[in-house]
Amino acid sequence: MYKILLVSSALALSSLATNALADGAVTGAAGGAITGAIVGGPVGAAVGGIAGGVAGAVVDPPPREVVTYVQQQPAPTSRVVVEQPIVVGKPLPADVVVTPVPDNPKYAYTVVNDRRVIVEPRTHRVVQVIE
Repeated sequence: MYKILLVSSALALSSLATNALADGAVTGAAGGAITGAIVGGPVGAAVGGIAGGVAGAVVDPPPREVVTYVQQQPAPTSRVVVEQPIVVGKPLPADVVVTPVPDNPKYAYTVVNDRRVIVEPRTHRVVQVIE
């Protein structure tokens, strides 16, 4: 009975997370549900799935190849200055021009306030700031 409830809870959470959250949140919800089930049974699965979904929604770091590519690109000739803080998980202003990463269209980059920034091209959400 507990196994059926556990599987049902995990599937329900994964389905809900898939519709409502980004890829990182789905991974976090599934991982949290499994860990919660091991520690606390069906109730632990539900709580772990929710906590994992919230943690996974933060931002998954880009692959090392993307970071290396961005680091190796020449600096632009014109400076882009943004008054707001550049924070992982928050979008850059829509007027900031980003350049796609050729081998990984999930990422783009720009240089803002003299710092290289990797973003999601569709949303301009900051994925990583390279110091």
